[in-house]
Amino acid sequence: RGLRGLLEMLILFVRDEVARKTIPHHADRYVGYLLSTFFFILTCNLLGLVPGFSTPTSGISVTAGLAAMSFVMVQVSGIRVFGPVQHFKNLLPHGLPLWLLPIMLPVEILGMFTKPFALCVRLFANMTAGHVVILSLISLIFIMKTVFMAAVSVPFALFIYLLEMLVAFLQAYIFTMLTSLFIGMAVHPSH
Repeated sequence: RGLRGLLEMLILFVRDEVARKTIPHHADRYVGYLLSTFFFILTCNLLGLVPGFSTPTSGISVTAGLAAMSFVMVQVSGIRVFGPVQHFKNLLPHGLPLWLLPIMLPVEILGMFTKPFALCVRLFANMTAGHVVILSLISLIFIMKTVFMAAVSVPFALFIYLLEMLVAFLQAYIFTMLTSLFIGMAVHPSH
């Protein structure tokens, strides 16, 4: 019941619906990392909704650190299962003609680094955008120099604030789900 029930529900959701559905074998060994990622991002996102606090995930350095940890976890997971040589061989599709190798290898290596970069930018932009919209709506009162603007700005700002609560959970879920998916792709390549 209460907070304990909510936490248990979130933990079981990450384990059953995220890890076990995206990592084909031995998903439970990654659940600790995925739960840590999920609750860290969720806490940071919700912290920004408390007056007087800022959202750590609206700083690019925090999201870059999270993305770097995700990148390391994906690579370590693939190397752990296949060894370093086979893991990097798995980047390329099996049966690839040799003449395509000089084209595909740089594309796949670039893709390997693009995934965590996309995680970083997505989380940063989404957590920053909501706060900018709220600030803009409240600023309209002072820009228009009339208190009557508050009748429009404040309800819209409150709506965006409530939407930010949903976005906090959603962004934690998306980051965790994509990290889990990338780990699943590394430990079970689709060849």
